[in-house]
Amino acid sequence: KVSTEDPEMAFCTLANREDLNPEEGSIHHCLYQFTRNEKLTETNKLMCDVCTQRHCGPKNNIRSEKKYVYTNAQKQMLISLAPPILTLHLKRFQHAGFNLRKVNRHIKFPEVIDLAPFCMAKCKNVAEGNTKVLYSLYGVVEHSGTMRSGHYTAYVKMRTMNNHLSDLVLQGQSPQALETEPVKGQWFHISDTHVQAVSASKVLSSQAYLLFYERLL
Repeated sequence: KVSTEDPEMAFCTLANREDLNPEEGSIHHCLYQFTRNEKLTETNKLMCDVCTQRHCGPKNNIRSEKKYVYTNAQKQMLISLAPPILTLHLKRFQHAGFNLRKVNRHIKFPEVIDLAPFCMAKCKNVAEGNTKVLYSLYGVVEHSGTMRSGHYTAYVKMRTMNNHLSDLVLQGQSPQALETEPVKGQWFHISDTHVQAVSASKVLSSQAYLLFYERLL
C-alpha cells in the first residue's frame, strides 16, 4: 500500500533517526533495524509498471509478450498510525542448523519510549507540530526455560485509570499535549497464583519476551 506519492516525503520520519545512535542490544536498536531503509537491487529489483509501459507499450502487449522492466528501488516500513497500546514482541529464538535455539540475551528497554523516529512524517493521529510520540511501560511477559519447556511470568504496573487513553481508544482522538514521565504506579510480579510487589529496576532487568506500552497523553 502506497502511503504517500511524494518521493521527498516517502522516507521522512516524525523525528530525525540519525540523532538516535541506538545502543546495540536495546529495544531502540531493534526498532531501528526493523524500520531501516532497504535497497532493492540485483535479484531483488522491483517490477515497475511505469517503466514497463514506457519500454513495451500498452498493457495488452506486455502480457502477450511477457516483457517486464525491473528497476532498483528502496523499501522502508514505518508506523503510519500510532496505536493507543503498543505491543512489542521480541524474537527469542534462532536457527541452529535444523534446530531452534532460545535467545537468552538481555534486551534493554526503557520505561518511556519515543516512537517518533519510527513514524512516518505525516503520522495520522499525531497532532501537527508534535515531534514526539511517547509511550509508558505497564506490562512485561517473561519466559524462563528452553524452547521445549518453560514457564511464563508477568510484570504488571497497578496505576490510576487514564481517561485520555480511553478517549483515544474509543474515539480515536489525537493527543494535543504530552506527558514525558512514566505513569506512576506499583509494579507486581505475577507467577501463577503468586503475586509480589517489585521495584521498577527489577522489571527493567527482566528477560522480556513481550512488552506492553500505553500512549502518554
